[in-house]
Amino acid sequence: MEALKSAMDQHLDQMADLVQKLSSELRSGLQPAYENFMGFFHAIDWTEPWLMGMMGFHVFLLIVAIFSRKNTNFQMGLFFLTLAGVRLAEILNRILGNNWRSFATQNYFDPHGIFLSAVWSGPLLVIACLILVSHFFLTFHSPSFLLLVHCQCLMISSCR
Repeated sequence: MEALKSAMDQHLDQMADLVQKLSSELRSGLQPAYENFMGFFHAIDWTEPWLMGMMGFHVFLLIVAIFSRKNTNFQMGLFFLTLAGVRLAEILNRILGNNWRSFATQNYFDPHGIFLSAVWSGPLLVIACLILVSHFFLTFHSPSFLLLVHCQCLMISSCR
């Protein structure tokens, strides 16, 4: 019994060491990513009217998505609208990059579209994912779906 207890203690000590090493490696590995994100965040003038308008648009779209969650047809239209917005981000980046002097104080629009992907496409993709999860949740918890599952179970049990 003592040998088993000793082996268990050694195993737990090894596991604790592994978890501690993994945790410290993850923290040291994520530090450059955090610093890059903070550099990106501080390099942007978030008080520019067009950025505030875009953030307001995303908040409005999120509120619409939340309050219309039980209207499936509207939600699917909103879902495809958000995906269309993501798809048009490349064209939007090109247009905004050519005309940035008319609405911004600095050129945020690089040829690869990194900035627009972060502030335009990122929130739209998050909203699209929330709509999709909401739709799946409502579908799989609806009475008609549960009735279908019940009928399938009855059919399977009657075939046996």
